[in-house]
Amino acid sequence: MHIAILTFEGYNELDSLIALGVLNRVRADDWRVTIATPGPRVTSMNGVVIEQMSTLEEACAADAVIIGSGIATREVVEDPAIMGILRGLDPSRRLIAAQCSGALVSARLGLLHDIPACTDLITRPWVAAAGVEVLDQPFYARGNIATAGGCLASHYLAAWVIARLAGKEAADDALHYVAPVGEKEEYVERAWRNITPYLPDPAPVMTRAAAAAAAAVSVR
Repeated sequence: MHIAILTFEGYNELDSLIALGVLNRVRADDWRVTIATPGPRVTSMNGVVIEQMSTLEEACAADAVIIGSGIATREVVEDPAIMGILRGLDPSRRLIAAQCSGALVSARLGLLHDIPACTDLITRPWVAAAGVEVLDQPFYARGNIATAGGCLASHYLAAWVIARLAGKEAADDALHYVAPVGEKEEYVERAWRNITPYLPDPAPVMTRAAAAAAAAVSVR
């Protein structure tokens, strides 16, 4: 399984790196989490430089993609080279999640047609202007598409991805590990209150074979 976190110039460290840390709590030989960038390296809104782990083209072939947030998202959605590549993101073939202003990217890609979204307070008017209903809550998902609003909601997206790809028990373990000592049960319970309503019951593990079957059905 490959999970790619799209990370652009001016990225928000909390959005990309918290998800990276939570997702990497899954210990499996075929589990790979990467930071996908447009170029060899990107610099965060606070000056943290990270190097590319995968390309945007590779991200578009991943099993799950998290679209990260940052201070330059409006520039990203106006970049024809970046958006041209990201138009290859197909929710019938993979999970697609967006964090904060990443929802604007999803909206401009047409992924949120008739699907409400969560985003941060600054990005909210831009997502609304793109014709998307914005919810006053931290997390929402429908089918293979999810959004989260607020930097510290990034672990909701990560847990949702883990639950869908590796099962709820794996997601529960990851959340429990990163939760504050002395607050673990409360922290994990709150996370599941926000995530569980948007998981299929029981949450299926989206294997490569299942994804390929779903894609075949969509082609018909």
